[in-house]
Amino acid sequence: MDFKSEKRQLREQVKSRMAEMSSQLLKEKTSTIHHNLFNQAEWDDALTIGITLSVGREIDTYTIFSKALSCNKRVAAPKCNPETNTLTFYLINTLDDLEDSFYGLKEPDPNRCKKIAGKDIDLLLVPGVVFSEDGYRVGYGGGYYDRFLSANKELLTCSLAFDCQMKKEIPVEDHDQSVKKIITEERILIL
Repeated sequence: MDFKSEKRQLREQVKSRMAEMSSQLLKEKTSTIHHNLFNQAEWDDALTIGITLSVGREIDTYTIFSKALSCNKRVAAPKCNPETNTLTFYLINTLDDLEDSFYGLKEPDPNRCKKIAGKDIDLLLVPGVVFSEDGYRVGYGGGYYDRFLSANKELLTCSLAFDCQMKKEIPVEDHDQSVKKIITEERILIL
């Protein structure tokens, strides 16, 4: 089986597991993950947090957005550039700064928001579907975050995941980029 097929299969397995979780269990696990994140030194030290706004059964990042603002942190969210499969981050101050995008995503409206360089993000929360215990991830297949991380290797990166999204190992290609920490409802992996 090739890398793409293996990753697609892993994605489907994990999404299926997440879909089986009750709404109440999803809420409880998410709350524990938020608690774990907010108790990290990296969270305390960060002045600017980078987040992707959650959709569906992903770990809620709207709560993280609100918490960051209440702690006087700046929040940056990515805008996908489909022509180049790259991300551009913009500072967002309110949900009104967002617009509907493809795949049901909410992204910053470039006409309302200020662009921010990757190097100016103190803590980047990197999304994904499947994560390995050595920090690699399977995202949604566009390679957007791998490109961004490759160009911003100095960034402090962390992924939030349900423990059911964790695998001992996953297929890794040359272009795949790892994160430095993974926080689940059951453990915190420092990589």
